[in-house]
Amino acid sequence: MHRLAATLRLWFAPQLIKAEGTTPDYRFSLANERTFLAWVRTALALVAGGIAVDQFLTELRWGMRTTIAIVLLTGAALCALRAVNHWVRCERAMRRGEDLPTSRFPVLLGTGTAVAALTVIVVVAVGWAGK
Repeated sequence: MHRLAATLRLWFAPQLIKAEGTTPDYRFSLANERTFLAWVRTALALVAGGIAVDQFLTELRWGMRTTIAIVLLTGAALCALRAVNHWVRCERAMRRGEDLPTSRFPVLLGTGTAVAALTVIVVVAVGWAGK
């Protein structure tokens, strides 16, 4: 619980990171920020996809449509939260002169998105309709 509180404190008070280590080359910090923004764009795309499935695939059964939309929207929320966490972890590692952190999240996000996309393809191709 203490670790979670410390992490959240860094999320909302990133100036605390400056107290650690030395300032890295600005190019690396800016690259870290660009990566953060790419994750946020991915989250926004997943939000758009979830809304699109719910609003435009009205021929699908309600349960199927809602499940796919919820999977995409959940992926979006996780992606946005992960973006912040990854930015903080990378910034801290650079300031400390440590290796950058690794993560399984890209694999999980990619797999979840692929499963949702394949489900939509199958549902649309087979034509599982119904309200």
